[in-house]
Amino acid sequence: MKTKTIFAAALLAATMLSGAASAKTFVYCSEGSPEGFDPGLYTAGTTFDAAAHTVYNRLLEFKPGTTETEPGLAESWEVSDDGLEYTFKIRSGVKFQTTDFFTPTRELNADDIIFSFERQLKEDNPWHQYVAGAAWEYFSGMGFPDLIKSIEKVDDMTVKFVLNQPEAPFLANLAMPFASIMSKEYADKLEADGNMNQLNQQPLGTGPFAFVAYQPDAVIRYKANPDYWGGAQKIDDLVFAITPDASVRYQKLKAGECHLMPFPNAADIESMKADPNLKVMEQEGLNIAYLAYNTTQEPFDDPKVRKALNMAINKEAIVEAVFQGFATPAKNPIPPTMWSYNDAVEDDSYDPEAAKKMLEEAGVTDLSMKVWAMPVSRPYMLNARRAAELIQSDFAKIGVNVEIVTYEWAEYLERSSAKDRDGAVLLGWTGDNGDPDNFLHTLLGCDAVGGNNRAQWCNEEFNKLVTDAKRTTDQAERTRLYEEAQVVFKREAPWATIDHSLSVVPMRKEVEGFVQSPLGDFAFDGVDLVE
Repeated sequence: MKTKTIFAAALLAATMLSGAASAKTFVYCSEGSPEGFDPGLYTAGTTFDAAAHTVYNRLLEFKPGTTETEPGLAESWEVSDDGLEYTFKIRSGVKFQTTDFFTPTRELNADDIIFSFERQLKEDNPWHQYVAGAAWEYFSGMGFPDLIKSIEKVDDMTVKFVLNQPEAPFLANLAMPFASIMSKEYADKLEADGNMNQLNQQPLGTGPFAFVAYQPDAVIRYKANPDYWGGAQKIDDLVFAITPDASVRYQKLKAGECHLMPFPNAADIESMKADPNLKVMEQEGLNIAYLAYNTTQEPFDDPKVRKALNMAINKEAIVEAVFQGFATPAKNPIPPTMWSYNDAVEDDSYDPEAAKKMLEEAGVTDLSMKVWAMPVSRPYMLNARRAAELIQSDFAKIGVNVEIVTYEWAEYLERSSAKDRDGAVLLGWTGDNGDPDNFLHTLLGCDAVGGNNRAQWCNEEFNKLVTDAKRTTDQAERTRLYEEAQVVFKREAPWATIDHSLSVVPMRKEVEGFVQSPLGDFAFDGVDLVE
């Protein structure tokens, strides 16, 4: 590990020195290592920043700084009157990146679109299990295997998706990272060479930056894509300096060793704002932090037990200790800035005595449990270890003994999604597309059990409400259904809802062109360094 760190530091220093002499090099102090470089396989924002928002594009993209979609690799599309057919006209002249490991011989066409989705859709596709245990969590958890009837090649530059039923957020979903478009030509070469795993290690797409190299847990290097269909970049090289400790990220930012960092410690924000060499962006986060019980295991299969535990958690104290005013306690599984938020829902009161009595009435005594704490900072939870310690203290007051456990980030995400996972897991979510479906169905629907549904909670009443809401385009009706679903959620309590946070992004004053995303993305297309 020490040798790896020294090598990475030398590589980063060399990159920055050469950049200072001849080219513009932008250094992002990222918070963790990617799980891999195939966005379809994973769910973490860390991975999406390192792959989906650098190397790849999608049929539709989100307009920078918004949750509105705009044309991406599809220049236009038509939707049938019954909402079952979506026909996309593919943008012409789009080139795949040329790298040291692959030189494409053709431009983007319909084959690439079909390959990118059918590998996730069809179990008999040779790429469906190219990574052992691939679950395609987004694709599966959002119900796409049941939604998509077929994907048809109309001609070389036109693709038609045929659905089994209407899906209101379908276009927005296609702008999400899991829908990134791969090169079928590159995949075919890897398959022929018997080296399919390379797709997840050396990504190649149509995006603004081409992958160069990855030193695990240390540094990722990219170069600007000179053939990018969206136009030339203002920087020449992009470096992700992987720095899990928020205090170290801040020190690097102050020293000029990186230009931008995510997820600062709340205690550092005011000093960042006062530093003349820095500037700080902030906005309401489209997020939620939660503690998910495994509702398939005793005693967490009893809603009364879950309610009792929720009443024992002092959320105000967690928000103050972890965020120092940069978050608010959460009562619903969607943020208050999202349409259909049900403000009429009453939160569980903080009442340890009532919680203790409720546990006794449920026949639960001498309970010992695990609380999982994330090893990385996320926008919705800057310090999961501290939050877990406070929950541990709260639960001790009602006679519940807590062991705090954690794992390396990729392992944490994998283990926490297992159906037989023990205890309760601290995790959270930043919205992917601005639609309530992306929280309520993606995180809590029956399709997501064993994946994004960390509570392993499949409630028929709730699931019908959120499924019905996906299948109508009537916004008022969707709102009514989602409001009712939030009532069911609160009654059944598969989670303890913890907080909604502000999103705060500090950067060097010379950074220009960075647009803060309500979706929590860190994308560097169009960024510049101006002295």
